[in-house]
Amino acid sequence: EVQLVESGGGLVQPGGSLKLSCAASGFTFDDYAMIWVRQAPGKGLEWVSAISFNGGSTGYAQSLKGRFTISRDNAKNTVYLQIHTLKPEDTAVYYCNAKNRLSQDVLWGQGTQVTVSS
Repeated sequence: EVQLVESGGGLVQPGGSLKLSCAASGFTFDDYAMIWVRQAPGKGLEWVSAISFNGGSTGYAQSLKGRFTISRDNAKNTVYLQIHTLKPEDTAVYYCNAKNRLSQDVLWGQGTQVTVSS
């Protein structure tokens, strides 16, 4: 069964840090670029960050650069999103996507809630 399972979300105070994980199974992980997107309450999806199939290339939303770091461990079939200096506006459901580098098919996880509040 193809699965993407996000974890690591929760309630954190402004200024805190979180590391989100997305564990993949049921497909060849290193055939896929990995992407994080988020959806804040009442808003549309926002592209956050992406990493290439081998981890050699990364990208970030301009407004988030410097606070977010994406990484992957192909031996563990896992992608990570480290978030520093969290702000209330980072409150959202964070989803990981897997995008096949040949077919461009996209797989979705179920999301993990991040709430930034004092």
